[in-house]
Amino acid sequence: MSWHEANQAYLMRELGAVREALERYTGRADPVDDRRAAEAAMGSNLEIDPPPALEQLCHSFELSCFERNILLLCAGVELDAGFARLVAAAQNDSHRTFPTFGLALAALPEPHWSALSPAAPLRRWRLIEMNAGESLSAGRVRIDERVLNYLAGVPHLDERLSGLVERVAVPAELPPSYEAQVQTIIRVWSSSNGAMLPAIRLCGEAAESKRDIAAAACGHLGLGLRAMALHALPTHPTELDAFIKLWQREAILSHCGLLLECGDADPIDDLRHSAVTRLADEIGGVLVLSGRARRSLLRRATVTVEVTKPSAQEQRAMWKSFLGETAVGLNGGVERLGAQFDLEARVIRSACAEAVGREQDPAILENLLWESCRVQARSRLDDLAQRIVANATWDDLILPETQKQVLREIAIHVRQRSKVYEQWGFAVASSRGLGISALFYGPSGTGKTMAGEVLANELRLDLYRIDLSQVVNKYIGETEKNLRRVFDAAEGGTAILLFDEADALFGKRSEVKDSHDRYANVEISYLLQRMEAYRGLAILTSNMKGAMDAAFQRRIRFMVQFPFPDAGQRIEIWRRVFPPEAPTDCLDFAQLARLAVAGGNIRNIALSGAFLAAEAGEPVRMHHLLHAAKHECQKLERPLNEIEIGGWR
Repeated sequence: MSWHEANQAYLMRELGAVREALERYTGRADPVDDRRAAEAAMGSNLEIDPPPALEQLCHSFELSCFERNILLLCAGVELDAGFARLVAAAQNDSHRTFPTFGLALAALPEPHWSALSPAAPLRRWRLIEMNAGESLSAGRVRIDERVLNYLAGVPHLDERLSGLVERVAVPAELPPSYEAQVQTIIRVWSSSNGAMLPAIRLCGEAAESKRDIAAAACGHLGLGLRAMALHALPTHPTELDAFIKLWQREAILSHCGLLLECGDADPIDDLRHSAVTRLADEIGGVLVLSGRARRSLLRRATVTVEVTKPSAQEQRAMWKSFLGETAVGLNGGVERLGAQFDLEARVIRSACAEAVGREQDPAILENLLWESCRVQARSRLDDLAQRIVANATWDDLILPETQKQVLREIAIHVRQRSKVYEQWGFAVASSRGLGISALFYGPSGTGKTMAGEVLANELRLDLYRIDLSQVVNKYIGETEKNLRRVFDAAEGGTAILLFDEADALFGKRSEVKDSHDRYANVEISYLLQRMEAYRGLAILTSNMKGAMDAAFQRRIRFMVQFPFPDAGQRIEIWRRVFPPEAPTDCLDFAQLARLAVAGGNIRNIALSGAFLAAEAGEPVRMHHLLHAAKHECQKLERPLNEIEIGGWR
């Protein structure tokens, strides 16, 4: 018979022994040794591997024979209607169909009053429940639902924990660097001679990888793992006490450890730190902390393990492993994916599973994998910045050839970054200045944002515009936190980051006169540090190059000036601003180009004129654009003269 069937049979026989004790108490049965009778009835089935749930529970919580029988008495009432009638008869009251401590003390063998103590296992571990306010010996006693399910061999997480913790699966495989960290954790736990295992603190940005490492370490010890977010941990002393008791019981019943994910909480506030400290001090099982927090847990020994994303070589190996034979036909596609994206193992596995199931053609498959990686990396960044759909091409960009050539060089640096830094060893020679940064400066509307779109389209990467008005914060340290969130979220997909109106943060560093000046300079230094370490491309836009700090300019790899367009360039902008589908009539681009405005303003005029023409049911004509130009120049607080608009009518 299966373990589940054998466990059920064993439980029924043990319940039968308690039934016989009740029948003997009521005078309905001859005195017999109920335990011996139960074991005799069980016969050869006593050898169950693993042991029956009842025996595992009694061993784990160190229940006495009397406490064991109380638990069975409560379970019998829930599982067998005949038990309730027998309990009522034993208490000479047809309405008292529930067990009490008084009945247990009178009817069950080897009774002892200490079983009723709050410190004794039954009440300490909440194996049973009692009605508050009733007499201790006459009050109703019930078995906890989670414990009843456990005895019946039904795996079921306590409902009071189901909204707080979640199961973490053991990964199918880990890269070698992660496996080495798993072995380190196992050695720490195995060498512990004390009653309490050291807590493990996993530090780093790779949240999913930390989950994999913790789950794998627990799996080696035959344990499961449950994860809990820091914000879900109760901080009120009473609620925290209830959680700790429930978790300790669950950890024993489910044979699992706890992963407390602190996320970006660095530092943890005092209230939550106190809660974490108490949790660490009181639960003696496996505890893993994940996040940036490095504050001491006081009395509990803690070992810190630094976790980074898999190396580039390991990521390429994972791509090949997850793709299998399909990787051979990609003709260098695996290397291109590994060079561009810095992803965790689960993300790579998910991208491969999604794309391979949809397409077998190598060229199409590589595109699907690329797009899947982009989508996988978007989730964290979409909440922090504005994603710009990049449709602009080189033909849409009206710039002098010199500036276009610099933009093409930027694309080359991004595309060949992995080869030069990793394969050719430049990253080993110097770890500083490996980030690719660019400053686009010039008047508003001259195409700085469009140039970012062109690069994103060319490189097949996402473009995110960061609004510095939302990033810069007057409170000390908050700007750095906001910038850190942006860069951390962008790392995996190496998206192109466009810091618009960068003067707000990257202006000349001020002379230090007070603490706010000092921290403002710290914010700039932090940004420089992150830009130099960022795997992707970071673009800063500014209307005035002179507003940028000189030391900051030295650390920018590319600087591209976007000049105000001359008459010839304005003609080209006007020619290209109208889509082929837009109806036009007798537009004189040379006359339109006499209006000295930037490309962004030209687009606004063309769009506004198109709406006027659509409302009139006409193609776009010069007089529509004249009306739109007047409104645009009013916004710019700039007068129109006859030389500019002569002939537009």
